[in-house]
Amino acid sequence: MQTSMLPRTLLTRTLTRSLASPARLRLPLRCITTQPQQPSKGWLTQKIESSPTARKWFMAIAKGLGYQSPKQLAGGRAFVLYERVAAPTPDQDPLFWQKECHLPPTFQSWFTVTNLHIWLLTVRLRALPQEHGKYYVQALIDHFFMDVEDRIRTVLQPPLKPSHPYTFISPFYVNPNVPQTDSTSSDPGSEPTSKTKRRGRAPDRIVNRQMKIFKEQWAGMGLSFDLALVKGDREMAAAVWRNLLGGRGARGIAYADSPNGLHYRRAINLVGGEVVNVAKLDVDKEEMRDDGSGVHDFPPSEVDKYVTYPELMLDLVRYVRRELARLEKVSDHDIMAGDWELLKFPSIRDPNL
Repeated sequence: MQTSMLPRTLLTRTLTRSLASPARLRLPLRCITTQPQQPSKGWLTQKIESSPTARKWFMAIAKGLGYQSPKQLAGGRAFVLYERVAAPTPDQDPLFWQKECHLPPTFQSWFTVTNLHIWLLTVRLRALPQEHGKYYVQALIDHFFMDVEDRIRTVLQPPLKPSHPYTFISPFYVNPNVPQTDSTSSDPGSEPTSKTKRRGRAPDRIVNRQMKIFKEQWAGMGLSFDLALVKGDREMAAAVWRNLLGGRGARGIAYADSPNGLHYRRAINLVGGEVVNVAKLDVDKEEMRDDGSGVHDFPPSEVDKYVTYPELMLDLVRYVRRELARLEKVSDHDIMAGDWELLKFPSIRDPNL
């Protein structure tokens, strides 16, 4: 079989000579080369590579500034653990926390759930080698409270226009202070108008007081669960009841025919926080005051909710024990530099576990 030959036109002769000799092409040689050009090195890079003395001094300065130190590396990794593992936990299982545990959609509830998972991660980070563990624990707590402060300021004084948060906006709780747009606008996402009341920065005095309260809650939950690790599941169930379920029913259950006519009580913090002088505080009266938090004893019409509490506490104790055992099996390498997905917390009642 003979193949048809293309006519040897001027164009084909030109292309043949051009490919045989790139110099005949009008395009510069750099346009047809297949090797990518290496970027030129800066003066400092050339100096450090060519001079051992300069390299020695540069590395000493970088070390002095903490670059690539265990503390600096722990800070970056701990932010990943906080933002992607601990902080999203309230949003992963909102129906359980809000419908079964009866936690209202408030920032306080978000803090409580997140604080539990901060403690779970802290227990595992304590087991890291000493030269790393202390930095990871401190960095995780630092990121937690920096995020808490940012959220407190947003709750107290929400910006007129959405701003970039420290981590992310959580749908778990509702901000009651979100500024309202012009009532004549039908678009819920419309920009604030001149009629919108301008808000300033949240007062530091109020922010500091709230931070003190949350710090006490963080320390109290951590101590109670640490004690439960030593004393057993009964103490763990008590810690769950006090810290996650609001200590409901501590003074007894109020029925409709109760002689004292109590409808609900709430737990109050007698150390620090909003309580300045305990001696002047009427505890009974304060417990009966509805602070709007939504966490208080169930009224007589809802006392049947207490029936599920033993099973609920059992599920939470199982979850805590299960997750502590799971995190213990994760290697130190995976904790410090591996896939963070291995550390993600599953659902409380995951049927596969």
